[in-house]
Amino acid sequence: MSTPEPDDLPSSSKPHDDPSYPVQRGDAQWREALGSLPYEVARHGATERAFTGRYWNHWADGVYHCVGCGEALFDASAKFDAGCGWPSWWREAVPGRIERLADDSHGMRRVEVRCTRCGTHLGHVFDDGPQPTGERYCINSAAIDFRTR
Repeated sequence: MSTPEPDDLPSSSKPHDDPSYPVQRGDAQWREALGSLPYEVARHGATERAFTGRYWNHWADGVYHCVGCGEALFDASAKFDAGCGWPSWWREAVPGRIERLADDSHGMRRVEVRCTRCGTHLGHVFDDGPQPTGERYCINSAAIDFRTR
């Protein structure tokens, strides 16, 4: 599986509160529910600094869930050390739970990934990951919560 080119995807200018997301909250509700850094990452597309997130070097067995709605997004069995300072996976836990959008911010062409249930900004996906997918989901720890099996 190869990562689609940004030109083939919808634009990341789609708002995080777009009515197409089933889980909806007001801005004040998101801020209160998430806290400062998760709110900035999840609702405004911020990025935490490399090697600072709680899950970049976390190897317990379990599942990583969306911080905004609790949707299971990544399984520990697909996590790998990409050396980039952010937790990385070579596949999502269940296909269809992560949306891909073209991201032209910061003078770069990237593929943003968001939760399909609530629009939470998770991070980006790149085509430099291990086989069998060749993909690397580079995810902000502030956008996910971990639960053991």
